[in-house]
Amino acid sequence: MVTISHVVKKIVSRNALIHETMHRGILSFTALAETIRPEVEEELGRKVKNSAIVMALRRLAEKLEENAPRPSFHYFMETIKTDICYIVVKFHPRLLNKIQKICSFIEFDKGGMLNIIQGNYEISIITNQRYKNQLLDLLENEEILKVIDNLVSISLQYSEEYLSVPGVVYDISRFLAWENINIIDIILTRTELSIIVDKKDMIKCYSILEKFAEK
Repeated sequence: MVTISHVVKKIVSRNALIHETMHRGILSFTALAETIRPEVEEELGRKVKNSAIVMALRRLAEKLEENAPRPSFHYFMETIKTDICYIVVKFHPRLLNKIQKICSFIEFDKGGMLNIIQGNYEISIITNQRYKNQLLDLLENEEILKVIDNLVSISLQYSEEYLSVPGVVYDISRFLAWENINIIDIILTRTELSIIVDKKDMIKCYSILEKFAEK
C-alpha cells in the first residue's frame, strides 16, 4: 500500500536541491509540504492534510541525517596557479599532431602548466596565460570555440583511497556551488584534483576549501 511517507520520499529523492537543503537543516517543511501536497494527493488519490506531509518530511530528514554518507578521507591544499587561460577547439584528427608541438614550448621547470582534455567533438587546453598567443598561432587554422582568460587553478591532493569513495567530487563541488562559485573545469588524476575557477573567486574558493582540508 502506498503511503504518504513513500510518496514524500520519492519526491525528495528525485530533487537534489530539496535533498541538500534538508540535509543542511535549512528547509521549511511547512512551505515544502504546501508545495508538494497536490502531487502527493494525486499519487494517493485522496485529500491529505498539510500536517501529515510535514510529519513525513521530518521523519525523512531524521533518517537522511542518520544515514548520510560522509566521505572518510582527507585532502590537502596543494598548489594555486594564477594567470591561466582556457581554450576550447573543435576536434579534428590533425589536431593531435599539433598538440604534440605544444609541449615543446611549455617550460614545465619554470611553473609551466598544460592540461589537455579530449572529448568526442572538442578539445580543451588549459595552460598559462603567457603561452596563449603562441598556442593560438599554432591553432590558427582550427575552429576556436571558446577562450577564457584570468583563471586560476587550485589543486587538492588525496590519498589513493579517494578513487573508491563515492561522493568526493560532489562533496567539493557543492561547497562551492552554495557560495555561487562557478567551476570552469575539474581535472582529475589518481591522487590529485584541480579546480579551475575565475580569478575573482580565488580567495573565496580557497577559503572554503581550506575549511575542509587536513591541517
